[in-house]
Amino acid sequence: MGLFGGQFANVVEWQEFRDDMLFWKWSNKEIKKGSRLIIRPGQDAIFLYNGKVEGIFRDEGSYDIESDIIPFLSTLKGFKFGFNSGIRAEVLFINTKEVLVKWGTKSPVLIPAPGLPGGMPIRSFGTFACKVADYDALIEKVAGIRQQFTVDEVKERITSMLDQLLMKWIAKEGRDMFNLQINAREIGLGIQEDLDMEMQKLGIGITSFAISSFNYPPEVQKMAEKAAAQSMIGDVGRFQQVSMGEAMTNGRGGGAAADMAGVAMGMAMGQQMAAQMNQNMAAQMNQSTAAQMNQNMTAQSTAPNFCPNCGTKTNGANFCPNCGQKLV
Repeated sequence: MGLFGGQFANVVEWQEFRDDMLFWKWSNKEIKKGSRLIIRPGQDAIFLYNGKVEGIFRDEGSYDIESDIIPFLSTLKGFKFGFNSGIRAEVLFINTKEVLVKWGTKSPVLIPAPGLPGGMPIRSFGTFACKVADYDALIEKVAGIRQQFTVDEVKERITSMLDQLLMKWIAKEGRDMFNLQINAREIGLGIQEDLDMEMQKLGIGITSFAISSFNYPPEVQKMAEKAAAQSMIGDVGRFQQVSMGEAMTNGRGGGAAADMAGVAMGMAMGQQMAAQMNQNMAAQMNQSTAAQMNQNMTAQSTAPNFCPNCGTKTNGANFCPNCGQKLV
């Protein structure tokens, strides 16, 4: 990382630059006469003296510190180098790039769901992007006492907040608990806003937050897949009966929470099945009644009032009550 000292000029630079490091501090070294500052693409350099920001330099290039840097520093603009004198200053190198990070819940998040006192256990995975957004906040909260700060440390802070934020944004009124992916973008935007608000306190901005998948317990996932397949066939009523039986007899290996989730899903399907059956029965009864009425009306409209053979009154019968003559 560049060694400086003695009476020799030195090069102030971030030699071991890493994309997964948000800042690195060059410190406890004396900047000598003739020293140079090197800023590479994707970097900013902040001069600190006695813990205060003296100047921020953003353009990449190689600079003579005495002639190109010192004149622009707040307190040290009149500093004169001597043969044995130098500046004991710190230079904070900032990674200005936006960094994309993968995230995932460490354990299932119990999302409140009707009929499940313990909640529905759901895992989630995705990505977020972050970058340094506020130099003053970063120096005050982190860089003042740290030599470096990595993306893994940001990820650790983000992960510690995810469970509560997922519960908050998934449990919004009206969400379909068994089809959360349809609301993934809306949920992600809400979580990004909350995370950004918290991380800005450290000078870190969360520029995006995306949810790639929601994972349910195996039993619930299998039932959802079967429901999708059966809905394509159309025999939903029969599938609902079978699924309810499977949820009650084959819920093995997923734990109590998964079993309860399967039963709850079966109950929801059962309610839908009952409603569908009632509708079908009502429709069949209406069709049967209409057909009978049509038959009666047809019979009444075609049978004669008197038998054409013997003249006996028919009273709407299909055959004459006196001579047996067919009337319709």
